[in-house]
Amino acid sequence: MKKAVVIGATGGTGAAITEELVSRGIPVVAFGRSRSKLESFAARLGHPANLALAVGDAFKADDVEKASRGAEVMFHCANVPYHEMKERLIPLGEAVMEAADRLGLKVVVIDGIYPYGKRQMERVTEEHPKQPHTRKGRTRLKFAEMVFDARWRQARPLIVRLPDYYGPTANEASYLGSTLEAIAAGKMAFFIGNMNVPREYVYLPDAAKMIVEISLRDQAYGQEWNIPGGDTISGHEIVRLAREASGSKKAVLPLGKAGLSLLGLFVPVMKEVVEMLYLTTEPLRLSGEKYERFIGPIPATGFKQGIYETISQLKK
Repeated sequence: MKKAVVIGATGGTGAAITEELVSRGIPVVAFGRSRSKLESFAARLGHPANLALAVGDAFKADDVEKASRGAEVMFHCANVPYHEMKERLIPLGEAVMEAADRLGLKVVVIDGIYPYGKRQMERVTEEHPKQPHTRKGRTRLKFAEMVFDARWRQARPLIVRLPDYYGPTANEASYLGSTLEAIAAGKMAFFIGNMNVPREYVYLPDAAKMIVEISLRDQAYGQEWNIPGGDTISGHEIVRLAREASGSKKAVLPLGKAGLSLLGLFVPVMKEVVEMLYLTTEPLRLSGEKYERFIGPIPATGFKQGIYETISQLKK
């Protein structure tokens, strides 16, 4: 890869992917709307010589195109809040795809598991029927259809699908990100959903390695790829490990439908989480068979190590 551009480079997945690309010596343009966030991110990485910064609006194809000139691969990691998804997700994706199409770029689109709907098999493969039963799932399915639309004649997209994730760069876009941030800070924390049912989580540095490996394979484009976690873990075990790593003894309160609905009166995004709570009681687990067959072994940092590394970074 001669050069990459990461759209939404200071978000959870964007930061992890940018860091992985930089570590491989690949020239990277980190694109975002906040210069201060981009500069802070570059400083955290030690201002590497192969990292350039570009400020712009991802909803404007001209801004994205300008930042992406000379790149071979575009990583689309920008996102919108839950309560803005229906109106803004597809316009965002269309602007990014329009820019990529003008330049004839390969595009790696980061997405989640919502279009799969409810689990219909033990390990969900890329061929799992897409029958979303939630508003956000249906919107995400339309988004995927837009990415692979025939109107993009020059761009070559692929989609990678991640389960819930955690890691040093995870933020409020991750269910677990805000929980671990609060524990690391020694504050009372909330845990979204059922704390008893083991669920799949992927450690973002592992996910970034897999995503970059996929992006390097020319034959991978035009397809969807699962990015599985290494194992499952319950909320209670996550909290135990995080407290152990941080030394915090503050309470961690589970948030179910009633709690989220109440918080939603003041924080609109919380109300939007309610319809996705089924994933905390009927969790999906992604199959990594396709990745292993075509790419290689799946990197899988153990939860204890991953949570300890996350807490350690968050405490700095």
